Amino acid sequence: MKPELSWALGVFAAVICTAVLVNALAPQRRTHLRRVVILFFVAVAVLGLHYALATLGARVWADRLLVAAELLLAFTSVNIVATLAFSVGLPRAGVNLPMIASDLLVAVAYIFATLGVLSGHGLNPSSILATSAVVSAVLAISLQSTLGNILGGVALQLDGSIREGDWVQLENGRQGRVRAVRWRHTVIETRDWATLIVPNAQLLASTIMILGKRESRAVPQRMWVWFNVDFRYPPTKVIQVVNDALSSSPIENVAADPKPNCVCMDFTKERRESMASYGARYHILDLTADDPTNSRVRARIFTALSRAGIPLAVPATTAFVEVHDEERTVKRTKRRFTERLEAIRTVHLFRPLQDTELETLAEGMSQVVYTAGEVITRQGARANWLYVMTKGTVEVRTTYDPDGDGPLPPETKVLSTLEAPDYFGEMGLMTGEPRQADVVAITDVECFRLEKATFERVLLERPEIVNELSDRLASQKVDLIAAREGLDAGSRLSRHTQERDKIIGGIKSFFGL
Repeated sequence: MKPELSWALGVFAAVICTAVLVNALAPQRRTHLRRVVILFFVAVAVLGLHYALATLGARVWADRLLVAAELLLAFTSVNIVATLAFSVGLPRAGVNLPMIASDLLVAVAYIFATLGVLSGHGLNPSSILATSAVVSAVLAISLQSTLGNILGGVALQLDGSIREGDWVQLENGRQGRVRAVRWRHTVIETRDWATLIVPNAQLLASTIMILGKRESRAVPQRMWVWFNVDFRYPPTKVIQVVNDALSSSPIENVAADPKPNCVCMDFTKERRESMASYGARYHILDLTADDPTNSRVRARIFTALSRAGIPLAVPATTAFVEVHDEERTVKRTKRRFTERLEAIRTVHLFRPLQDTELETLAEGMSQVVYTAGEVITRQGARANWLYVMTKGTVEVRTTYDPDGDGPLPPETKVLSTLEAPDYFGEMGLMTGEPRQADVVAITDVECFRLEKATFERVLLERPEIVNELSDRLASQKVDLIAAREGLDAGSRLSRHTQERDKIIGGIKSFFGL
């Protein structure tokens, strides 16, 4: 058998073995086989054409095609070794060689394979090298920019200063994620679904900021949200309100450590203005969603300041003109009172109350808003408020330790979901007992808050309603216990009496009746 046929059969066997190994050990790199297979079939086709021309007596062209076929078989052999090494062997050993480095090694192997094949056909490699050196010098002079970009790509991949997946900020302020570092350029994808093609030489010559990374370790990127508050509100109070809001419950895509915090950054330098500038600092986990995360943080700050009665500042020179209309003012006041009265009527716990008593409660209610994700009440906290929801959805969650003092971490269980119109917090209002569960806003929530002082006025005027209110509270509590423990009718009645007496004692003690 002729040497070239033996070589072709050996390469064919190697291609089959390589395909089996890649499919078994590295199926995600199956596309790398395409170049190997294409080169092999082209080599076989050229070899067949060589034999056809040799049969016809065209020896010159047949010899040239033989050289071409051997070169293609040599290149196929190089690619087989490269595929086994760079796609199977090194990755399984935990070594990920940069793409440019592997391409350079393959290119060097191509050069040696070419020299080997040509020398086997009587050509002098030294003359080829001398000629190629002259050509390389000419190309280096004429293609300085291109070579600079190529060498820049090699440097970027070898030193690992910029890697695929890194978020970078260019000198012009554009930010994006590195999609690929290629021979001539680096591909950067922005948040606006645009793609930047930056020459590698330009990257090396400029200052690049790598976001969310320090000492080759990924760290959350610090972000800022700015807002202004009037001088009438002391910075200590503003900072406390915002800090409590940002740390009360997790915010999507905001790191828990370092904790978000608020700082007073400056006082206005304009004499006409009277405001202080504040900055809320937090660390973002995924830089892709920077604007949505900023929006969630702003919403959390706004609702917290609104509940605390702290409005955002407006320029001191702003003039609000409103025509005084007594009738309009009365209608607006009446409409707001009607909204509160309608809300309190949805609380079936207060059905024993008379209309005048409901109106007293409505007068003392205040409206509060919460954004999605905020904890409205926290398990174990003492808060003497009843919340009457008019809009939104909340979840009632309890946290418990499944093995007591054991090593297992606490678990959280969702007890129920409440949708407006509904209410919660009645036991805290009536007896002052700690909250039994967390109540977390699932959507934006609007509600009215009834405080102890307002409800106390109604109880002091008619103490006898304690019994009926206690009976209703006991029924609610026993229903929950029965659903959890499966009580029969007799046990329910006995438990109802115990809970009612306990609640009556708690109400009288809490309100001093």
